[in-house]
Amino acid sequence: MAVGRLRAVAIDCAEPEELAEFWAALTGGKVAFRSPQFCAVDADGSWLSTVRVADYAPPTWPDGPAPKQLHFEVSVTDLDAAEAAALELGARKANAQPAPDRWRVFLDPAGHPFCLTTQIPD
Repeated sequence: MAVGRLRAVAIDCAEPEELAEFWAALTGGKVAFRSPQFCAVDADGSWLSTVRVADYAPPTWPDGPAPKQLHFEVSVTDLDAAEAAALELGARKANAQPAPDRWRVFLDPAGHPFCLTTQIPD
């Protein structure tokens, strides 16, 4: 029996409003609540929160002193088109690309790694 259901993910950052705008645009969602300390993105029933953290330091991926603790997998139908759109929104392509024909790794504006992939069905 489940204890509960996952409804939201919160990510730390230095600039919650900027990061919320990025994730809203990338997922086709909308920023439903915003403040200088916390924002909430409604991404079609899934919620993503961005939370200001003092002295935020982005994870270093794939190696380094600040390891990633999670990353997002974003399902897309066209990797090339999705890559161009993500870059236009402010993502940066990661140097390490373990399987670029199926997964492409990017960093959001706060430095969190995420993948665009055609391997996870909608």
